[in-house]
Amino acid sequence: MAHSIKSTMPPLDSVVDEDEEESNLDYFYDDPGTPPGTLDVEADDPPPEMVLIDYSDEMATRLTLKTPEECAPYLDTHSVSWLDILGLGNQDTWDRMAKVFNLHPIALEDVVNVPQRPKVVEYEGQLVIVAWMIMIKPGADPLHKEQVSLILGKNYLLTVQEEADYDCLQPVRDRIRYNQGIIRKQGADYLAYAILDAIIDGFFPVLEEYGDLLEDLEDKVVFNPVPKDLAKIYSIRRDLFTLRRAIWAQREAINVLIRDGSDLISPEVRVYFRDCYDHTILVRDMVETYRESSSDLMGIYMSTMSNKMNEIMKLLTVISTIFIPLTFVAGVYGMNFNSENSPWNMPELNWYWGYPVCLGMMFFIALGLFFFFWKRGWFNNLSDPQDQEPL
Repeated sequence: MAHSIKSTMPPLDSVVDEDEEESNLDYFYDDPGTPPGTLDVEADDPPPEMVLIDYSDEMATRLTLKTPEECAPYLDTHSVSWLDILGLGNQDTWDRMAKVFNLHPIALEDVVNVPQRPKVVEYEGQLVIVAWMIMIKPGADPLHKEQVSLILGKNYLLTVQEEADYDCLQPVRDRIRYNQGIIRKQGADYLAYAILDAIIDGFFPVLEEYGDLLEDLEDKVVFNPVPKDLAKIYSIRRDLFTLRRAIWAQREAINVLIRDGSDLISPEVRVYFRDCYDHTILVRDMVETYRESSSDLMGIYMSTMSNKMNEIMKLLTVISTIFIPLTFVAGVYGMNFNSENSPWNMPELNWYWGYPVCLGMMFFIALGLFFFFWKRGWFNNLSDPQDQEPL
């Protein structure tokens, strides 16, 4: 059967603003001259884990499939079939999957060759939605980014995840299993909304973690900055840039679903996508706020370190200033000129009280300078807020 393709991916100039560093993107790209539809998988890779959830208002069934062909009987029923593919698998699996679901080669390329930019592409009888799932995972690099692809048909939904160990879709599975809400009363388009909504809502716990981290760093940077704090700020800025890239394009993709519409999404479900779009705007605003906070923290760190350096230089300058006249006196009386019959001899060298008088003079000079600096307030710690007068 011939496929007609209608691309509804938003134009780049509607997604990217002036200060977004698109040159650092790590999207997948084909080698020059590669035929369209070429999959970046190995033939000897293990097959993915395939979980089928078939449900209606009266029942729900969960099956673990070994081959894509086992899913074919469920596609012709009036129930909703959700095939969740965990892992990218191998070439043979996707060749068989394409026959079962009648997938276009370009659709397979977007699903398998990750990462792709979040987008929406409409084919004949199918709607391909590419989204990014962001999570916090334990490890050296806690921010985990993963592509989740959705292929929406009339009565089925095919989701493809890069990894099989962790995702944020368990609440959706529980709602189907325990018949919570209206998910089992709706079609596959509502299931696609529920999954996208869970992916978008998964940004909020991540942003909450970064918000707490920024608050802790702010206290450290203001009162006791150390060089490793600057490295943490740079790391947070990189992660926030990743979040910004993810939510910015994802927001435009969901807007395409609302604005352009599709026969596979009913007007009733399109209303729910508007709520999902509002969530993306909220996430974007939070990301922008945290990015500004991280930029401010870098400025505060630099200012605080500069203030600490100024305090050190001020102390050294005061000490040096006090010892300058003392060094001058010691240098004058250290010349020891005592020539016989010379009118320029130092009378203090042979004076009985010369040494204690010289020491006393040096002491009073240092004490006078110390008192002068104290009256001018130069011994106050300018970086200590407790020493500041209230406004």
